[in-house]
Amino acid sequence: MFGFYITDIPLQIIAIELYRIADTPMLIALPLFTLTGYLLAESNTSKRLVRMSQALIGWAPGGLSIIAFITCTFFTAFTGASGVTIVAIGALLYPALQQVGYSQRFSLGLITSSGSLGLLLAPSLPLILYGIIAQQMNIGEPFTIQDLFIAGAIPAVLMITVLYIYSLWANRHQKIERQSFNLGEVKAAALEAKWEIPLPFMILGGIYSGYFAISETAAVATLYVFIVEVFIYKEIKLLKLPDLMQRSMTMVGGIILILATSLALTNVLVDAQIPNIIFDWLQTHITSKIMFLILLNIFLLFLGAFLDIFAAIVIMVPLILPIAISYGIHPVHLGIIFLANMQIGYFTPPVGMNLFIASYRFKKPITELYRSTIPFMFVLIFAVLLITYIPELSLMFID
Repeated sequence: MFGFYITDIPLQIIAIELYRIADTPMLIALPLFTLTGYLLAESNTSKRLVRMSQALIGWAPGGLSIIAFITCTFFTAFTGASGVTIVAIGALLYPALQQVGYSQRFSLGLITSSGSLGLLLAPSLPLILYGIIAQQMNIGEPFTIQDLFIAGAIPAVLMITVLYIYSLWANRHQKIERQSFNLGEVKAAALEAKWEIPLPFMILGGIYSGYFAISETAAVATLYVFIVEVFIYKEIKLLKLPDLMQRSMTMVGGIILILATSLALTNVLVDAQIPNIIFDWLQTHITSKIMFLILLNIFLLFLGAFLDIFAAIVIMVPLILPIAISYGIHPVHLGIIFLANMQIGYFTPPVGMNLFIASYRFKKPITELYRSTIPFMFVLIFAVLLITYIPELSLMFID
């Protein structure tokens, strides 16, 4: 409001911005996927997911570690909340990891760092939010939300792979118990989770095939999860639904309000030519695209440690996107770089959010969390550098 006032622009423009974001067809995916995530988190989905994963790959070297990475990735992708993953999945896997022979420090670091995996996979809310903001700016090469989901798949697999390799190396001298493969246990786990197994195929298949639009996929997923958890598993009582809906939509309301006002603020920044000023300064001092990307990664790591991911997206993307495009960076590639850094920022000392959630959940001093997660942080930084400097990892399937 102050920015508009000093530039003699009528304040009614803020109402126009609020309407513009409310009129975005893609926006309907946010509340629907959020409600889906709350329904899954409130049920026993996490227990069934862990049992199914353990039955399938618990026999492999480092089986329980890869189970942790995969289950945390998918749970975060569907719930959109890193803290929920640590509380729901971590509570199951933390004691199990120590039981099979992993050290307490390694187990703690693995669960804390895995809590933010999945932000690059459909139907991640941060990916959708980035796409909405970038599309509203209408600069650079045009793209769709589906492009972002496709672009995030290989980088997400890369991050899981390097973490898995590190877990094998770090525990090479440890005697880790494996769960022998048992076809009967696989069938029992699959039978228990038979109604939830189709969900990822439904969502990912619908999105990646182009058969469903994002908003249609969100509607189908919400209806399906609602029927399964309320009427089939009966783990969520109908009387509890209003409270779940209120909590989920309160979160969505906050995101949308911040999003709408951030678009208005973007207009202020553009009118004041702030991106141009920053770009001119960067061009004067930084002529190399590689150097810009190095500084961008450092900045985003610090940003992720101090700022919530939704706030970081709505505040920084309007500033960073035009500058990145001027250096020849594709907006889809920028989105993957942005969220890959945010994943690490969740557990970057001193104030990464996952550090405090894990400290509270497992009743461990925050300094112990620092020591546990630093090796995982460096491993993921290596993956982020590959994602940053090999854009084909993100763009090879983008038209």
